[in-house]
Amino acid sequence: MKIPFMIYLYYIIKGIFSMEEKERKIAEEEAMNKLVKEILKNGDVKTVFDVESKLKQSFGKVIQSMLEEIYPFVYIDAIHFNVKENGVIGKKAAYVAMGISKEGIKEVLGIYIGENESSKFWMTVFNNLKNRGIKDILILSSDGLTGIKEAIQVAFPKAEHQTCIVHLRRNTLKYVSHKDKYKFAQDLKAIYTASDEEIGKKLMYEVAEKWKEKYPTAMDRWEENWGIISPFFKFSQKIRKMIYTTNSIESLNSCYRRLNKSRNVYPTKDSLMKVLYLSTKKVTKNWTSKVPEWGEVLRELEIIYNGRI
Repeated sequence: MKIPFMIYLYYIIKGIFSMEEKERKIAEEEAMNKLVKEILKNGDVKTVFDVESKLKQSFGKVIQSMLEEIYPFVYIDAIHFNVKENGVIGKKAAYVAMGISKEGIKEVLGIYIGENESSKFWMTVFNNLKNRGIKDILILSSDGLTGIKEAIQVAFPKAEHQTCIVHLRRNTLKYVSHKDKYKFAQDLKAIYTASDEEIGKKLMYEVAEKWKEKYPTAMDRWEENWGIISPFFKFSQKIRKMIYTTNSIESLNSCYRRLNKSRNVYPTKDSLMKVLYLSTKKVTKNWTSKVPEWGEVLRELEIIYNGRI
């Protein structure tokens, strides 16, 4: 390999994120170096442009490998970043799809930087997952993302769409004053910890009635979305906990949130995707253990979703 090529390659690697050297983390540098070494081992890499092209392919789609046919759980969440586009800084959402396989292992299925939430956008996401091998999802948990409900019904008609209780609770309490927050939170907890749907629904109406004078619209989302809240009640506490808590995806989200602290604005969508790619690799390399008590969870799912798993 000629020296000029090495010089060019050095500057590609140094500037690949359009970041200052001091802003990069050691883990990201190590991941980048490893990736470049893998690329250089390939015999068809002859010029600096070949290397750049290979890097873009690696970063363009965070995960594009074939996936399993069925995932018992899929979680979709969004993290927002400031991205500069056409000279204007605006918010861009990175939507993370994380699944738990039949073996009880967590996987990042894909990361998608969306323009606008719509059923068309979500169909693109779900078609990407289907084209890579997914045929069925048992439980898909998400926040109230615009258009996702309609897209799920088309792409995965058998999937149980469950709204994220954590997000629902958080959004409800946004309307509540500090002095009432604890009591209101306890009332909400009584709803989602109810023994069955009938009791939960009854408590929901009671909570709405109790607080309607002070917070007339606070419970509207519960009533409007009861159809994607209610599946929660047919499960045992083990599965409810997996749906209610965000532990499964929280380690990933906390890693992404640190990116916002280390960099206020990303110069392009590509630069954001590159950083998300490296951060994801760093977190997921430790995802080798099964979800706790997975055997019991799987047996319950096999009974509830007879013949699908």
